[in-house]
Amino acid sequence: MTERSPDWEFKERDVIILRELSEDPQLSSRELADILEREHDISVSHVTVSESIRKMRQEGVFREAIVPNEAYFNFALFEFKFNPEQFEEGWRDAMETIRDDRHTLFYFLSDGEYQWKSVMMFPTREAESRWIHDFYKNHGDVIQNVRNSVVHNVLKFHTDPEIFTELQECTHQSQ
Repeated sequence: MTERSPDWEFKERDVIILRELSEDPQLSSRELADILEREHDISVSHVTVSESIRKMRQEGVFREAIVPNEAYFNFALFEFKFNPEQFEEGWRDAMETIRDDRHTLFYFLSDGEYQWKSVMMFPTREAESRWIHDFYKNHGDVIQNVRNSVVHNVLKFHTDPEIFTELQECTHQSQ
């Protein structure tokens, strides 16, 4: 159910590539090679840059997703509280329904009273309400409560490039 953790030894070049791509995901490998040379005095071919990106993608170092602008969909945070008496028999089907649903953007497990959480997208509030109704109809024995919150006024939806420097710092500290 969960993917394995990436096994990757970060080079300075990799961290810079990730930083640059988070700033502008449309950069070509040629443009990245130019940036590495010009701004960081790292001389590599665009083929090497392309290969590094491919290998990091393959290893799962980063994930790519197309996320529609919030003007097209209503985003909502869903939190699911279990019914412990019925959980054992139906949890997997309920979990897979949420995880595999076309409306689910992000699905995760957490601690606390509401242990399953997801960020979901719906074209209308009516569609969101209908989804909740259908989910209860199909999985109400497993789920004691669904708490949903409207996500509005998204103020930030961006990975800051500087976060990747922490990967390099962690690599240096463990050596």
